[in-house]
Amino acid sequence: MRTLLLSLGFAAVLAGCQRDAAEPATPTPAAKPAMTTSASPDEHSYAEPGKVAIDDLALDLKIDFDTRTIAGTATYTLDWKDKDAKQLVLDTRDLSIDKVEGEGKDGAWQPLQYGLAKRDDILGSKFTIEAPERNAHIRVTYTTSPEASGLQWLEPSMTEGKQLPFMFSQSQQIHARSWVPLQDTPSVRYTYSAHVTSRPDVMVLMSADNDPKAERDGDYSFKMPQKIPSYLMAIAAGDLVFKPISERSGVWAEPAMVDKAQAEFEDTEKMIQTAESLYGPYRWERYDILVLPPSFPYGGMENPRLTFATPTVIVGDKSLVSLVAHELAHSWSGNLVTFSSAKDAWLNEGVTSYVENRIIEALYGKDQADMESVIARNELAEEFKTVEPARQVLAEKPGVLKDPDNSSASTVYTKGAWFLQFLEQRFGREDFDAFLRGYFDHFAFQSISSQQFADYAKKNLLDKYPNKVTQAEFDAWLYEPGVPPTAPQVLARKFGVVDSARLAWLGSGELPPPAITGDWSTQEWVHFIEGMPETLKVEQLAQLDEAYHFTGTPNGEIAQRWYPLAVRSGYTAANEAIAAFLEKIGRRKLIMPTYSALVQTQDGLALAKAVFAKARPGYHPITTGSVQAMIDGAKPEAATAAPADADDAGGDDAPADDTPPAAGDATAPAPEPAPRAG
Repeated sequence: MRTLLLSLGFAAVLAGCQRDAAEPATPTPAAKPAMTTSASPDEHSYAEPGKVAIDDLALDLKIDFDTRTIAGTATYTLDWKDKDAKQLVLDTRDLSIDKVEGEGKDGAWQPLQYGLAKRDDILGSKFTIEAPERNAHIRVTYTTSPEASGLQWLEPSMTEGKQLPFMFSQSQQIHARSWVPLQDTPSVRYTYSAHVTSRPDVMVLMSADNDPKAERDGDYSFKMPQKIPSYLMAIAAGDLVFKPISERSGVWAEPAMVDKAQAEFEDTEKMIQTAESLYGPYRWERYDILVLPPSFPYGGMENPRLTFATPTVIVGDKSLVSLVAHELAHSWSGNLVTFSSAKDAWLNEGVTSYVENRIIEALYGKDQADMESVIARNELAEEFKTVEPARQVLAEKPGVLKDPDNSSASTVYTKGAWFLQFLEQRFGREDFDAFLRGYFDHFAFQSISSQQFADYAKKNLLDKYPNKVTQAEFDAWLYEPGVPPTAPQVLARKFGVVDSARLAWLGSGELPPPAITGDWSTQEWVHFIEGMPETLKVEQLAQLDEAYHFTGTPNGEIAQRWYPLAVRSGYTAANEAIAAFLEKIGRRKLIMPTYSALVQTQDGLALAKAVFAKARPGYHPITTGSVQAMIDGAKPEAATAAPADADDAGGDDAPADDTPPAAGDATAPAPEPAPRAG
């Protein structure tokens, strides 16, 4: 999944770029937490896969837009591992269970006893099925709730074409249990098939073998022959058409969006080939992209064979397509080799962010890759100012991550990627590439823990190439908070010009000439705004607006940074555009920083509440929960704070959750500039 484009950063880099690599220091030996293996229980699941595990899932479902429900059956082929086990324990959230049956040895289906425990706010309800005969096949008949946390239902008015309703899922981290009763843990992988019926005028797609030539008829069948974890189960239905990019890749989108999406993502096949040249063959046959309505809560979601993507990255200049590189990279790191529990999320997101950056460098150049690294690391430095040390650790201890949706994005994405860049620098790119490719091959279609990664790296890196990285240095990255002193630094050459232009304007009031800013990419505009003081004078914001048209920009990455600055500075001229932006966009990464700024004052909180009341019907449940929690927890000042002088220092408080700016030849005349990679 893609998270935020990280915001303001280390004091050492506020002037523009980070230092060259310092001499590596040897850290004190880090204390290793007690680690669990992939066979150990997942604290975010009730399932007991050590006793019995789902080997295959067969779904027979009906989508009902009128009731906003999915109903049908889930049939499990089970692998009974413990000879004494006689219960199947599944995860559910707000499901209505109609009946449970087991297939006997004679092929006949008989009722089974079951119990649904009291609902936990995070984990949902434990669903225990009594199976005294240890049935090879068990079938559950159920119906989802209209408020299922993993499904979003949109009225036609909330879609691009405004003709047909739309429905889509978001199963990561533990929302699959809200639309299918499952062992909802990444430690369990299974194949699946599905038969889905719906109204005949919508196209239904799943994270499976979607046929680009499929006709809308209300009756669809799917197969996923590779074993996947539950969070990669996905379904969508709406007014969707297909346009090819290559023989194995294409775009699904609403008719009004599909041509723009095809043009924006035309480099997808090149990305696949680049990743294959580095890390081995693409093993999922097709790689298609589904462009969802703007209410999708993330930048992207790496559902196998069918990446779900936000339309906010389609800005006409390819400046945000690193999101595609990120979701594609998950085809190796995450979908192929999967973290076994959310406390090891860096194994998915950190490794993927590293691979993404390598793809971007290969296709768009080192300058582009370096700018994205600096932006991400700046955001990490800002986030680490408030994130408690226990959540700055890559290999988290059990019990630290209460809600798996609330991991520190900067830790799992950026620190994880930085760790791999450290290893690459020390061992050399050629040897490290061979190691990473071997890692993907060795653990293909398995779910693993940080300890398993560490054991494999010790054997195939540290011991194979001695005297390059000590065990203490390696362990410091995995088990210690913060960023180790051994971290290699990145110099973003182009940001030096951006910083000089910003500083000159802050000092003289004279904007840089178009000859300098005319070819700036999204990443350069993002850096330009992020380096501003905490607040500016209203006159200064008006001057920037007149020159660059930040207010009302269709570029969500610019809006994400401009609007909080406008709110903090009392620039009410932007309020109408802020309201329109928050009402249209449901991507958490883009809108939460503005809500965060608004709730700091009484006037802003009133605006936030009014906008949220209008926007709520179109937000995904995940986004709704985030915004509601922020509003409920607001402690605004008694009156709107007066804007400070322009030379007051400060940074943006942007909650994490989605994905860094993208790659490409981004140009931003009157900034339609840019964003950041589920």
